[in-house]
Amino acid sequence: MRYLILIQSNEQSLAVWESLSDEQRMAFGRGHLQLGDEMIKAGVHVASEGLADPSLARFVSVRDGRTISSDGPFAEAKEHLAGFYLIDCETFDEAVEWAAKVPDAAFTEVEVRPVLDMSGWEF
Repeated sequence: MRYLILIQSNEQSLAVWESLSDEQRMAFGRGHLQLGDEMIKAGVHVASEGLADPSLARFVSVRDGRTISSDGPFAEAKEHLAGFYLIDCETFDEAVEWAAKVPDAAFTEVEVRPVLDMSGWEF
């Protein structure tokens, strides 16, 4: 079963990030790279990425068949999605074990959510 590990940036995680030295920030980044490698070796890694700053995002909607794309206005959000790991493992408990290894879990929460399996749906 596939699980998504969601990493949020929030006031708490930003405060910790600001308190880190350059060396600690490099170790944090290396921790993510090492976790990705560990997931690949264990055969659970599907995809993982960090996400760019939300100010670079575009909002897209369709109204009356017309695509509308905008880059704002932005609400003053205190939290945003900073990255993710998509893994494929046997159980939810195993996914939680992987989430506990995410470097961010040491100072904020990461979310583990099952991916909806639509393979049996008829269209």
